[in-house]
Amino acid sequence: MYQDKTFLAIIPARGGSKRLPRKNVLDLNGKPLIAHSIEAGLNSKYIDKVMVTSDDDEILSISKKYDIATIQRPDELAGDTATTYDAIQHAINNSEKYDYIVLLQATSPLRDEKHIDEAIELLETKKADAVVSVCEMEHSPLWSNTLDSSLSMKGFLKDDILNKRSQDLEKHYRLNGAIYICETEKLLEEKSFFLADNIFSYVMDRKSSVDIDEEIDFKIAGLLA
Repeated sequence: MYQDKTFLAIIPARGGSKRLPRKNVLDLNGKPLIAHSIEAGLNSKYIDKVMVTSDDDEILSISKKYDIATIQRPDELAGDTATTYDAIQHAINNSEKYDYIVLLQATSPLRDEKHIDEAIELLETKKADAVVSVCEMEHSPLWSNTLDSSLSMKGFLKDDILNKRSQDLEKHYRLNGAIYICETEKLLEEKSFFLADNIFSYVMDRKSSVDIDEEIDFKIAGLLA
């Protein structure tokens, strides 16, 4: 609880993963990947309850060892077409009411309780309805463009940045997938953590923002953890 508001942390974790099979249960520095997010939620000063929602028996079994709430997803929420919001909504509908929902994705193992607590404190400071974590982009999007089948780079970069150094370009930020916080009723109303208004960013460092999607991401996280 923080400022008389209650917080439910939900960790959605499907058993299937095409690019990195069984990633949520892979051993990362001595513990399953999902355990890093569970411990971050449990160690937060402000999280009232941590819940894992999954379609996978092994993931649920690992989660229960941490004495947290678990919820088995129905079959219709276990396939590739089911969205994260669908899983979150199902978890909310099968839990007691909390003022805020904190989405902690299992693929962000380097996000810890310090980041979670700072994001919640920012929520209060800004009097926000939602806070989403971001980090500075590794490379400016101004240096990028699409390519057609000819691979021609004519007009690839705008004239006004052709001779600029990367450090002279305006900073850009990207979603890092680590923390999403939203007032529960607003989340259910807009069906997204990205509210139309009164939403702010919590800026994290790039090291803590590793998002595991492929094997190389997993290896990088193992080196940095």
